[in-house]
Amino acid sequence: MRAARLIKLVLLLQSRPSMTAAELAAELEVSERTVTRDALALSEAGVPVYADRGRAGGYRLVGGYRTRLTGLARGEAEALFLSGLPGALRDLGLEDAASAARLKVSAALLPSLRDAPEAVGRRFHLDAPGWYQEPQTPALLAPLAEAVWDDRPVRARYRRGDGEVARELEPYGLVLKAGVWYVCARPAGGAASYRTYRVDRFTEVTVVAEECFERDPDFDLGAFWAERSAEFARSLLRAEVVLRLTEAGARRLPQVTDRAAALEALAAGVTEEGRLRVTLPVENEEVAFGQLFALGPEAEVVAPDGLRERFAQAVRAMAGIYR
Repeated sequence: MRAARLIKLVLLLQSRPSMTAAELAAELEVSERTVTRDALALSEAGVPVYADRGRAGGYRLVGGYRTRLTGLARGEAEALFLSGLPGALRDLGLEDAASAARLKVSAALLPSLRDAPEAVGRRFHLDAPGWYQEPQTPALLAPLAEAVWDDRPVRARYRRGDGEVARELEPYGLVLKAGVWYVCARPAGGAASYRTYRVDRFTEVTVVAEECFERDPDFDLGAFWAERSAEFARSLLRAEVVLRLTEAGARRLPQVTDRAAALEALAAGVTEEGRLRVTLPVENEEVAFGQLFALGPEAEVVAPDGLRERFAQAVRAMAGIYR
């Protein structure tokens, strides 16, 4: 523990011209007295840590004690720091490791590139969850992440419908989508195809520490997720509605419904009485009502009759309120 702290102290001093004891104590989460002892220990070990006395004093490294990665250009250095996902790293238990890695890179950069982390942090920030959602870390994310890192199978229980099922899985990768964590896995033994599971539906996860599975070298997590998420989106569209759209309604339709389905419907539409008649796949009438009501008079529901009547009732009720 102390060895790691001493290394971090050196890296902090490499990344900045000087730091006060208070600043170092805050970064290392120790007391200023501990910082003083650590600086003395480093000096005795041959690391040239110098203490400047006085009100404006602090600690610094002397004698050109630096490690530099001269091959990194500014754009490369900024891209490196842009790649961090603070929330996801924290969920996976990698926040400290990522912080140490960034610190090491900062310490190794040329002085002209030392402002890269601050430059990126002032300009870009990732907030993965959707609006009106409180992000929550699934309780069993950490053991699943451990299994993914080490290629170890897991024995798990998973909520499905009203009950639970037991599974032995080979977890290949984790995906964070709109604030929700998913694990892509296949049954132990590799006999069946890959599937996707929501991490927050696991009720029990045991990592099989004494075993490792042989990872399929052809598995591409990004390609798998893109394919399966597109399939999932299409699988939800189990009903159809027929609409007549104004020009404005046609423009706005992809904004209020599934974009891919809307674009396909518009491309196949036919003009009828000055409006575009389209057949749109939807999840169900309940969802379609909430989506299409946002188009107001720019869309007329032709079919099914039940949805058309629901719109008529809603319009009559609103007319009574706003007459």
